[in-house]
Amino acid sequence: MAASSLLVSSVVVAQTDRVAASPSSENASITIALIGDSTVEDYSGWGVAFRKRFGDQAEVLNFAKGGASSKSWYDGNRMPPVLDANPDYVLIQFGHNDQPGKGPKRETDPATTYRDQLKRYVAEVKSIGAIPIIVSSVTRRRFDENDQIRTTLGPWAAAAQEVATDLDVPFVDLHKRSIELHNKIGPEASMEFNFKEGDLTHFNEKGGEAMADLVIDELQSAVPSLTKYLKTSSSHTDKQ
Repeated sequence: MAASSLLVSSVVVAQTDRVAASPSSENASITIALIGDSTVEDYSGWGVAFRKRFGDQAEVLNFAKGGASSKSWYDGNRMPPVLDANPDYVLIQFGHNDQPGKGPKRETDPATTYRDQLKRYVAEVKSIGAIPIIVSSVTRRRFDENDQIRTTLGPWAAAAQEVATDLDVPFVDLHKRSIELHNKIGPEASMEFNFKEGDLTHFNEKGGEAMADLVIDELQSAVPSLTKYLKTSSSHTDKQ
C-alpha cells in the first residue's frame, strides 16, 4: 500500500467534525471498540469475556470479523461504523489471516503492508480523538516435541510492537502473554480452550476468559486510565 494513499485516507477522515468524548470525571462513561478477526469475535474469541470485565460505565462494541485480515477488514468498508460509534478507545488485533496462504485479498507482509495497515488504523482512530491500542495476535495452540508453543505469527507480532513504539500508542503483547500461558499450563490444559475438538485457533468460553484476562492485565499497565472502569482490578490468569 502506497504511503500517499494512506495519507489521503487519513486526511479525508480527519476532516470529519466528530470528536470522541473524553472521560473527564469519575462518573463519565466510555466506549471501547474492538477491531480484529475471529479470535477477537464474541463467540469464537475473547470479545465476550473482555466485555464482562467492565462495569456499567464502559460500553464495549465488537467490530471483529471472522476470517478478516488487517487488509480485508478495512477493504470491506468496516471502518466507518467504528468511527460513527465515536469510541474513546479502539483495540486493534490482526495477524492470523495476514499470513501467506490466505490469498491476495487478505495477505500482508509484516515488513511493509501489515505495518502500513496498522498505521492507517491508528491515524483514523486518532482523527476522531480516540486512543488506538495495538494488540499483537494471540498465538495458536500448536506445540512442538518439547511441549512448547510453535508459533508462526512472530513477524506480525514484532511488527505490531514496532508500529506501536514508532507511533507512541499503547501496546498489548497478547502474542507473548498467550505463549507464556500455554507453555506454563502445557498441551493438555491448553486443549481445554479449544472452540471445538481439533480447533487450535479459536476459543470456547474458558479459553476466551483466559485470553481476556491477559488483555486486561496488559491494559492495566499500558492504559492505566481504563482500570477504574473494570469490575475488579484483579486478573484471573493466575488461576489457570
